[in-house]
Amino acid sequence: MKAPLIGLLFLFTTSNIIAQNIDVKDETKTTTITIKDSKGESKIVETEKTKEVQELEFENPNSSSLNKDVKPTPVNVTTTSEVRVDGQTKSINIDHSSYYDLKGTKYEIKSDNNGYLLLNKKDNSSNGLLRKTSNNNYIFTSKNRVSVGYFNEKGNLILETYDPKTDRMILEEFVITK
Repeated sequence: MKAPLIGLLFLFTTSNIIAQNIDVKDETKTTTITIKDSKGESKIVETEKTKEVQELEFENPNSSSLNKDVKPTPVNVTTTSEVRVDGQTKSINIDHSSYYDLKGTKYEIKSDNNGYLLLNKKDNSSNGLLRKTSNNNYIFTSKNRVSVGYFNEKGNLILETYDPKTDRMILEEFVITK
């Protein structure tokens, strides 16, 4: 009675380990600076967390060979920086550079010196610029429009554009691809 029960337990615990389709790399870098001055001693801790997620796909998934080549797929990188002064968080920055999808069209949001570029992946052309505001929203500008944008809790980019013809706000959601 024990042998079949142990065999089933082993089968169920190992089946979860085998079926992994995602390669995840987490890296945390912490820098601590202690400053002594006339007011006393203050401690500044800067923590930078980088998470890289890549879906694993085979070049030829239907082949019968045991060793298969992995197809290159996009890597979604998220970088979060946090600065604490004497235990209180002062600023948090999240890098939203990744691949997004809007109505079947793939886009890449790429970091630049002043914010982000929105690139169409079909022809690698620039569709606009995202610039961060003081309240953690973004202003999106392109050739023919200006919108307000933000990243929701799922990491998707939401752009809100005013339509003067209908006197309404138009919402567009760029869904992050994983």
